[in-house]
This record gives sequence, C-alpha cells and structure tokens, in this order.
Amino acid sequence: MALKEELEKQGNWLFRYRSFLPLIVLVVGLAVLVQTSLKKESFDCSIYYELFCLFVSIIGLGIRIYTVGFTPKNTSGRNTKEGQVADKLNTTGIYSIVRNPLYLGNFFMWLGLAMFTENVWFIISFILFYWIYYERIIFAEEQFLERKFGNYYSSWAEKVPVFIPNLSLFKNNELTFSVQKVLLKEKNGLFALFLIFTVFDLIGETIQNHGHYNFIFIVGGFVTMMLYVALKIVKTRTAFLKNNR
Repeated sequence: MALKEELEKQGNWLFRYRSFLPLIVLVVGLAVLVQTSLKKESFDCSIYYELFCLFVSIIGLGIRIYTVGFTPKNTSGRNTKEGQVADKLNTTGIYSIVRNPLYLGNFFMWLGLAMFTENVWFIISFILFYWIYYERIIFAEEQFLERKFGNYYSSWAEKVPVFIPNLSLFKNNELTFSVQKVLLKEKNGLFALFLIFTVFDLIGETIQNHGHYNFIFIVGGFVTMMLYVALKIVKTRTAFLKNNR
C-alpha cells in the first residue's frame, strides 16, 4: 500500500475513534498529577496558575463555540459513527483564517489540563502526541474534501493555513450565530471541562492534605452540571434545541 493510502487509512480510523483521545489524555494526565502531588512541595501551585490553566482551556472551548455557532448542519461537529461528513465547504468566518478550527479549539482545551499537572515533560509529550494524532486525521479529511469539492477546495486550502490562524484573511460569516446549536452541541464539553478541573484539583489537594481547594472550579462544576441537566430536559421535552442547520 502506498504511503499516501496508508496515511489516509490511518487517519480515517483515528477519525472514527477520535473521541477516545480525551480519555487517553485524561488517564495519563491523572497519573502524572498523582505522581506530581506525591512530591510534597511540587504541587502547591498558586490559584493564579490554576485559573490561567482554566483560561487556556476556555479559549479552546470558545473557539469551538464560535465555530459551531456559525456553521451549517453536517459540516462541523462531533460526527464519529458516520465517518467523514461534509454537505458543503465552509470558507467564511473562522474557516477563512484556519482550516481546522475545531481541532485548534480541542488543542487549547486539553492543553490547559495538561498544564495543570505542572509536569513539563507531560506537556511536551501531549503536544507531540496531539500533533501526530491529528496530523493523520487532517490528512484523511483533506483527501475526502479534495475528492468531493475538487478545485474549489484546493484553491481555498492554498490560501488558508492548516492550524495556525491568519487573521488578515478573515471574511464575514455567511450565517447568523445559532445559540440553539451551540447549546445542543457544546453542553457536554462545557460541563466536562469544569468537572475534570474540579476532580484534578480535589485529588491533588487531597493527596497533599491541603485545605485550599479551588472553589471557582467547584462552583463552576456545579453550575455547568445544573446547566447540562436543564438542557437535557429542555431537549427531551421541547423543540427549543432542535437543530435545523
């Protein structure tokens, strides 16, 4: 099998099971956090550093929210079982400055958690792993999009960078922002983000027998949990979150 075909095959497989990446990062990150916490003086990071880590992750979530809110149905989302899906090619808004904004958002979301461990080697390892993992997924996606959209895709891809945004290329969004779509698609990520930060903080502080838990994480986790439950009820009992685009 040619290398190009092998990379595409690997990318399609990783795309289908890419939801497992957060679990891998979570398990390894938790192990690193425990190891770091056992070194008595090493895990006593300031609340300002903890909040900075949360801020990095929120930047990633914000990128995802902006992307999802302005895109039509079957173009940007969490489709996994269906494989590659693209009813049209997004080229305006955030897609006019970077070709893979959702993966950029994911990177910052998980980078904040990796930073929270305070382990430099784990942070570097995460960045390298993320790069290799998503490089293949992006390659497979681009092969699919090039076959489907031809020269239209090629001309857009020649101008727009893969992962590092070029703000000077920005074009206004074709669609209006959909709050319903964001609430429907990103409620899981918001709740999971605060939940994981809360769990990491509680474990780290408990191992060290510290009492100064980060109540911003705890309150944020509780609020986002209530929001998640409320949105699940709204989705089940009303048509408010019905996604029409």
